[in-house]
Amino acid sequence: MAAWLVHLYTASGALFAFFATKAVFEHRYRDAFFWLAVTVFVDATDGVLARRAKVSVRLPWFNGSKLDEIIDYLTYVFVPALIVWRAILVPDSWSTAVVAAMLLSSAYGFNRDDAKTIDHFFTGFPSYWNIVVFYLYLAGWTPVVSGVILLICAALVFVPIRYIYPSRTRAWQVPTLVMGVIWGVLMCVMLWRMPAVPRPVFLASLAFPVYYLILSLVLQFGKKPAGRDRPSRTGAYP
Repeated sequence: MAAWLVHLYTASGALFAFFATKAVFEHRYRDAFFWLAVTVFVDATDGVLARRAKVSVRLPWFNGSKLDEIIDYLTYVFVPALIVWRAILVPDSWSTAVVAAMLLSSAYGFNRDDAKTIDHFFTGFPSYWNIVVFYLYLAGWTPVVSGVILLICAALVFVPIRYIYPSRTRAWQVPTLVMGVIWGVLMCVMLWRMPAVPRPVFLASLAFPVYYLILSLVLQFGKKPAGRDRPSRTGAYP
C-alpha cells in the first residue's frame, strides 16, 4: 500500500498539469505557474518517499521511473511550451518553430541513455523550461529576445555539457542546497506578487541560476569525475 501511494503521489503531477493547462487557456498565467510549482515540489519529494517505501522491491513490475518521466515531460516541457504559445512570449511568426524546438529537443533529451549519469549529472540542458519561461514571462523582454533565449536552450540540449542535479550532485552540495532553498523562497515571493514583482527580488533570484550554470561549467571542464560516461536510468529527468 505504501508503494502504491508513492506512485499515486507521483501520478498526481498529471492532474496538476491538467489544472495548469486549463489556466493557460483561460489566460490565468499566475495560476498556471502555481500548479507548475506544485509539480516541482512533488517531483522534488517523490524520490525520497519512493526510496523509503522501497517501491522497486515491493512493486518490481511497475516502472516508477517511466511514470516520473511522463509526468516530467508534461510539466517541465509541454505546459511551458503551451505558455510560450498562448502568452505570445515570442514573435507570432516564430511560435511554431520555437515550440517545436522545445518539444522535440526535450523528447530527444529525455530518451538519451546518458540523460543522467551515475554520479548524478544531467547531460545537456536538462529541460528546465518551466523555470526559463517563468523568468521570460516576468522579465518582459521583447519577443525576439525571448525567442532567441528559448532557441539557445533548445540547442544546448544537444551539447554534452554536464549540469548538476541540485539535490544529488555531491560536489558543493551544501552551498547548492542552501542557495537552492533561498532561491525557492524568492520564487514563491515572485509567484505571490505576480505580475507586480519587485525588481530587486527578481534580480536577487537570478543569483542561483547563475551559480548553477557556473558550477556546472567548472565541474564540466575540471577534473573528470568517476563514472562520467556510465548511464543511469534510475531517477527522474530532469
